[in-house]
Amino acid sequence: MRLLFSFAFLLVFSVIVAQENNVVLPKNDTITRLAPITLIVKQQTPERFREVENNVLYSGKKNEVIRLANLNANFTTNNAREVFSKVPGVSIWENEGSGIQINVGVRGLSPNRSWELNTRQNGYDISSDVFGYPEAYYNPPLEAVDAIQLVRGGASLQFGSQFGGILNYVLKTASEKPFAFETQNTLGSYGLMSSYNAIGGTKNKFSYYVYNHYRTGKGWRENSAYDVRNSHAYFAYQFTPKTKLSLEYTNMDYEMQQAGGLTDQQFQDNPRQSLRKRNWFGTPWNLAALILDTKLASNLTLNTKLFGLVGERNSVGFTSTPNTIDAINTTTNDYANRQVDRDYYRNIGIETRSIYTYQVGKQNQNLAFGARLYRAKTNRKQQGKGTTGFEFDLKTEDRFSRDLDFQTDNIAFFAENQFKVTSNLSITPGIRYEQIKSSIDGRFSITNGNDVNVIPETLSRHKVLLGIGIEYKIKKTNLYTNFSQAFRPVLFSDITPPSTTDVIDKDLKDADGFNFDLGYRGNWLGWINFDVSYFYLNYNNRIGSIRKFVNDDPTQNTYLFRTNLGTTVHKGFESFLDLNLSKAVKLNQQIGDIQVFTTMSFIEATYTDFKTTQVSGSAPNIVIKEVNLKGNRVENAPRYIHNFGLTWSFKNFSSTLQNRRTGFVYSDANNTEAPTANGVTGKLEGYSVYDLSMEYRFLEKFTARAGVNNLDNTIYATRRAGGYPGPGILPNDARTFFLSIGVKL
Repeated sequence: MRLLFSFAFLLVFSVIVAQENNVVLPKNDTITRLAPITLIVKQQTPERFREVENNVLYSGKKNEVIRLANLNANFTTNNAREVFSKVPGVSIWENEGSGIQINVGVRGLSPNRSWELNTRQNGYDISSDVFGYPEAYYNPPLEAVDAIQLVRGGASLQFGSQFGGILNYVLKTASEKPFAFETQNTLGSYGLMSSYNAIGGTKNKFSYYVYNHYRTGKGWRENSAYDVRNSHAYFAYQFTPKTKLSLEYTNMDYEMQQAGGLTDQQFQDNPRQSLRKRNWFGTPWNLAALILDTKLASNLTLNTKLFGLVGERNSVGFTSTPNTIDAINTTTNDYANRQVDRDYYRNIGIETRSIYTYQVGKQNQNLAFGARLYRAKTNRKQQGKGTTGFEFDLKTEDRFSRDLDFQTDNIAFFAENQFKVTSNLSITPGIRYEQIKSSIDGRFSITNGNDVNVIPETLSRHKVLLGIGIEYKIKKTNLYTNFSQAFRPVLFSDITPPSTTDVIDKDLKDADGFNFDLGYRGNWLGWINFDVSYFYLNYNNRIGSIRKFVNDDPTQNTYLFRTNLGTTVHKGFESFLDLNLSKAVKLNQQIGDIQVFTTMSFIEATYTDFKTTQVSGSAPNIVIKEVNLKGNRVENAPRYIHNFGLTWSFKNFSSTLQNRRTGFVYSDANNTEAPTANGVTGKLEGYSVYDLSMEYRFLEKFTARAGVNNLDNTIYATRRAGGYPGPGILPNDARTFFLSIGVKL
């Protein structure tokens, strides 16, 4: 009934709103002028890259380009569930509705701040440290984004370390007019207010685009208020038709209250409740890039990016599990001191990409090559004794117990060559060389007033990655396959012992493995857009901890030994199908474009070998039993992710109704079924959610958008947290509304 009601509501509302408005203007004798009608045409999306584009070879690689102008979605709060609905296999954590952080993963990999993806903006890095701490605390507001580009595992040769692929946000660019102005202003549920304003233009050889976005809200849950501002400036000068130099600067700052997690019982009683009023998070973020695009010869292009990041990660709060009450201490007559954690990031890098085109026989061949030089510095201050107050206050009473310095240095070179065997068949082998050096120094803790320092350590390694892609064109479709090696460097958390008694393996290795794709995609008959593929992801040398006896003596205590423990395999099928039904029966001119789409993914992500230990007893009668997680499901990996949708575009109106269905997940590698009392581990059930978004354009320059997210008010959760943003189960937002008015001048 809910589904039928949703479709009926969509159609009735669409008919009412989409009536043609013939506005009669002042008459000039016998001529009646009618206001022009703006036609909304939602093209079939996602698109795919051409074989060579923007100094990158995409031949034989699974890729998607999502043009946001071709979507109906809630861009104001960066609703990833709608935006990625036409990309199969994308997992999403939706633990809060502000949209400040986009948490996505692919093929059963963790969505945690998109850390299994190489996240970029306009082609340069935006995460904290690509190698040591690849979490994306920043993403641009989607109202400022022109397209989202996603290339799966085959991206590792040209873009480097990752298993999931590359996720690149392409921002809007300057208008061809000397001056243009755009604004989009939104009101929504639970105090949502948003304003996006931008100016841009082109005058002779100079172009510019500047925007500011501000969003505030109280949040669906208690204690979920937020304020976020994003500002961006782009300036470019076209020296010659072959050479352009551009400068970009991005600044983001926000304060975000953290409602924290719940136990499962608390979640069932009232998912909107929050037991944490004093927890806050904020990350001032600065990005800058100087980009040179030039054509050195008729067959040689060069793109060079000099980029940098200056940012912070700041949190303050009462971090205990949700079954521990944050209450006033009767002895001190005050709340407990909160914990303050702060990271400072200072990164700089330069990256070049070139395409050299040459001819063999009658076919043009393409060689892509480039280099990268990168340095990242992180100063991590943790376990500071904060105030007993309620506000976002980062003051501490004493030194931080932990004060560590991390540094990453990276040099990389890559080359891929597209051999065009025929006009239809391409074979693209490639190689990448990585040299990475990671170091750690500083204070680990303070014991009895004395500093306990870590042993300064430097981990150096050299990596060679190989890969090959094959593509065969059949009219407007193509068969493709790709094999690419990948790796994930040891993270800062892997080389930081949780306690002073723990030991890190001196021979700790980077995780490595490979991605394999085999698929068929394209456009057929002018109204069918499809991509069907099989994938296989092998993830070796996963890192974990096992218990060992001190000095290998069973009569003594134990310690945790962090080392490489095993392998996971992710495999399955992904499919996307978009049908323009009205175009198929040649009625799109009369009734508009009626499109139905579906993305389906079936994911089998399991541990094939992962040793761990179980401990019982106490000294001197401790028993350590070795077990293996072989056959267990990978945590946070659902067995299926499906999206179904209907879009109707007619004249100046467009609307989309979609449904997302996701299978259950385990929150830990042990595949714990029953939730623990503190809500930190346990199975999370699957869910089904509906979203409705609409757009109406009028008077040429004005746009109205509206929508309902979680149309049938489903209560569900996609994540359990062991720490940030608060231990326990994290509820998703229930039904919310938004209404937005915009104008372009």
